[in-house]
Amino acid sequence: MNWYKQLHVWIILGLVFGLGYGILSAAMGWGEFTQAWISPFGDIFLNALFMIAVPLVLGSIITGVASLSDTRKLARIGGKTILIYVSTTVAALIIGLLLVNIIRPGDTVPEEVRLELQAGYSDMAEERQESAASAQERGPLQAFVDMVPRNIAAAASNNRNMLQVVLISILFGIALLLIPKEKAKPMLGFFDSLTAVVIKIVEIIMWIAPLGVFALLADTVSLISGDNLNELWSLLGALGFYMLVVLAGLVIHVIVTYGSILKFLTPMSLKKFIMGIAPAQLVAFSTSSSGATLPVTMDRAENHLGVSEEVSSFVLPLGATINMDGTALYQAVAAVFIAQTLGIALGFMDQLEIILLALLASIGTAAVPSAGIIMLIIILQSVGVPAAGIALILGVDRILDMCRTVCNITGDATVATLVASSEGQLEK
Repeated sequence: MNWYKQLHVWIILGLVFGLGYGILSAAMGWGEFTQAWISPFGDIFLNALFMIAVPLVLGSIITGVASLSDTRKLARIGGKTILIYVSTTVAALIIGLLLVNIIRPGDTVPEEVRLELQAGYSDMAEERQESAASAQERGPLQAFVDMVPRNIAAAASNNRNMLQVVLISILFGIALLLIPKEKAKPMLGFFDSLTAVVIKIVEIIMWIAPLGVFALLADTVSLISGDNLNELWSLLGALGFYMLVVLAGLVIHVIVTYGSILKFLTPMSLKKFIMGIAPAQLVAFSTSSSGATLPVTMDRAENHLGVSEEVSSFVLPLGATINMDGTALYQAVAAVFIAQTLGIALGFMDQLEIILLALLASIGTAAVPSAGIIMLIIILQSVGVPAAGIALILGVDRILDMCRTVCNITGDATVATLVASSEGQLEK
């Protein structure tokens, strides 16, 4: 296949030109023009992906669960999936805490820069603290209560309720397994057709992916820098060490954890996996949303990695809602970095608490941009670090959000490949 016919090549070009235009926009003072005439194309692309996420999850999980021979097979695949997801998240947390404690990026932030960052992002920090306060008032079992919707239509109307949609889909699939086949057939046919239609819509939407990626990245750079390019460089310079620790942790986790799983536990070659999942990674980078990227992730896993639809339709939607390795690693590094910057020592038990809370938070974090920052505030408060300290990192959160989303969806695809291989459902 010619290089110019490959989707990921055009998406990479969109990223490069988007970054270049964003820098040029800041240097030339085109921020208002960018917001009015460039950003909307990114919003259109993002909205289109969000639009099909719920019907895709409904159709794929219901048909996937109902296609299993019995509930025991569902329990086996589900048990494997959750165990692997939890294990990789714990590995990500350990990597993050080791790096931030060894390198200690918080010690490198000058006092005047710390005060400037806290002042500059104080209003945004207060807004996030209010959201975190309402989340923290909930009881210990509220997360399980929230999983069960009062109204199916209401749950399906908001992408933030994806965990509810997953539960509804699993229940529908199990019920279809348990009723007579002649009664289940009409509904199975409907959801099977729904899934096929949505997958075709994904292919259509991906035609505008390079333009959408260009607009999203240009908008991100423009928002961070405004009309003053010096603000972008000074911000990156002040927090560059912290960003490098997060990025190093994400890279190590992807290469060591996911690479080891693929090399030693599956017949999948690393080259095939990278080529297969690359377009989904690029979309994840530009959208900062595992939920929005889910349709692309499923398409690449099934059609380019050889993961069976039965496994993909269950493992990947579940991963988009509960598997947030990149987010968990970022929360661990950010919490310790903020404590180091403020001169607060965190002992072994404090950091163990960070692991436990970040693990639980990664399961409940919405698959939308910057949702992890809310859970970070709760983690900070639990270990005695002032929540206002998030002002130190808010300026570069969007950039890191893009990177940790890539890690999240890479983990989803890796686990789907492993589960499919263990079930004999990975095409060679």
